[in-house]
Amino acid sequence: MTLDVDAVKAFVTIADLKSFTRAAEALGSTQGAISVKLKRLENQIGQRLLERTPRLVRLSAQGAEFLAPARELLAAHDRAIAGLSAARRRFALGIANHVGGAELPTLLTRLHAHDPALTIEVRLEDSRDLLAGFDRGDIDAAIIRREDDRRDGEVLATDHYGWFATPDFLHRPGEPLRLAASSPSCGVLNIATRALAAAGIPWTEAFLGCASFAVADAVAAGLATSVFSRRLAPAGTIEVSKRFGLPALPPSEMVLLSALSDARSRATLKTLISAFREHHRRPANAASSVPAAAVLGS
Repeated sequence: MTLDVDAVKAFVTIADLKSFTRAAEALGSTQGAISVKLKRLENQIGQRLLERTPRLVRLSAQGAEFLAPARELLAAHDRAIAGLSAARRRFALGIANHVGGAELPTLLTRLHAHDPALTIEVRLEDSRDLLAGFDRGDIDAAIIRREDDRRDGEVLATDHYGWFATPDFLHRPGEPLRLAASSPSCGVLNIATRALAAAGIPWTEAFLGCASFAVADAVAAGLATSVFSRRLAPAGTIEVSKRFGLPALPPSEMVLLSALSDARSRATLKTLISAFREHHRRPANAASSVPAAAVLGS
């Protein structure tokens, strides 16, 4: 018996994502096409691999037994394909500090599974630095916060920001608000300070760190408040805009920039986009212990 590798890949992807729709998106296919591949595989091995209802997709008993061997088959296939390549491909990916968080391991895992011969170079910097690097051609693709009036790029998701501090952080009306930031020239900081100025709220720089995680540590230690993406606020902090009468902050689009046009690179970008969007469908957790990346420093 010779198994269809594409059909096995469809089965494993559906099992991992527990959704025909998401699996189709991840594979750059349609729900109907992967359903046909799964049915062909089930007919070939004479076993029902997945139980499907209008609200649930789960492994059958036979599917649970077949999943590990199916992964081994795909891994062996990928190794064989990779061995045919004389040189590894390089893919330089820039991710803005305030964008990359819990999804970063997912993105890297999905990219490696898609193309094991891919050498992934990741740059974690401010959006403006990555934008400059992309325009110079130093980066193949960049996921950044939408800057100013620039409208190119594919929108991946919308991020929402808030003011975060520890529950015991004190700010008295009339006193300058103590802020922590990692870059005095960052776009998010400019938006936040303009909002404070419009609201007539004075502020002072209480902490300036060289990296976003240092800012998160300063806020978690109760030294200051700062602006974070609501999905990436440091553990132990709470949203304090209502408590201290701080102004609301506008949402921000996260976009993917890329000038890659060859078929292999487009397939890589599809995998990247699918993994990012799939992760952002999950409920946000403002108390996450993920290293903060959406701070005043991007």
